Amino acid sequence: MLATTAFVLGPFIWMVSLSLKPPNEIFQAHFQLWPNTFYAVENYTKALTAAPLARFMLNGVIVCGVIVVAQILIAAPCAYALAKLRFPGRDALFGLVLIGLLVPQQVLAIPLFVLFFEAGILNSYASLILPFIISPFAIFLLRQFFKTIPDDLVDAARIDGLSELSIVRRIMLPAATPALIAFGILSVVSHWNDLFWPLIAVRSEDLMTPALGVVYFRNAEAGSDYGPLMAGATIIVAPLVLAFLMAQRRFIEMAAFGGGAKSSDGREG
Repeated sequence: MLATTAFVLGPFIWMVSLSLKPPNEIFQAHFQLWPNTFYAVENYTKALTAAPLARFMLNGVIVCGVIVVAQILIAAPCAYALAKLRFPGRDALFGLVLIGLLVPQQVLAIPLFVLFFEAGILNSYASLILPFIISPFAIFLLRQFFKTIPDDLVDAARIDGLSELSIVRRIMLPAATPALIAFGILSVVSHWNDLFWPLIAVRSEDLMTPALGVVYFRNAEAGSDYGPLMAGATIIVAPLVLAFLMAQRRFIEMAAFGGGAKSSDGREG
């Protein structure tokens, strides 16, 4: 575990180390994490002033926030229907959800590009958000979580006069809070780091997301000056690390709940 952790965290530690070094120490022959000359102020100042990193991060917050909210609003009723309602074709629809999990994003890039071009919404927030508002993974995850909630609880809510959507909003979603937080973190990380689709969908600097902003910063401002480039990358990665550290308890709760819970028919969830 320690070896795996070191392998995963090594590039991030090296990134932070480079962001603290002056140019003459970055390519020195011997390995050294801590710089001889502390150059953090200069690197981080250039990273924040040479390119609009704040704007890139704001775009990331807007895009990721709207996407994750839309995904949950759409996925929750779908997952509830697949988990608790009985209707013809339910299993076939769930099969389509599983197929959706297997389709890579890159396969749909050209059809989406042509569709958005014809609709006139390329180079806009809509072009960054609309392809991702329906998440098969969110539907699958919530469906599996909802199946662990006893049917008796749902039947009692119906007897009390709650509609199906009210049951989703007032019972299912609060019970699935660990799963929602875990999915939210995964969704935000995925779209915050996404370079492929923003590189296709937008051209305006004002709409660039963090990953695309780093590429722009590398090409237009930083060049081969790796200190400011690593400082900019550290600034963009830091919110994700902090968000995960604050929400890690929810990941553990979801794993513990999902691993030991049983569905309403007595089988393992």
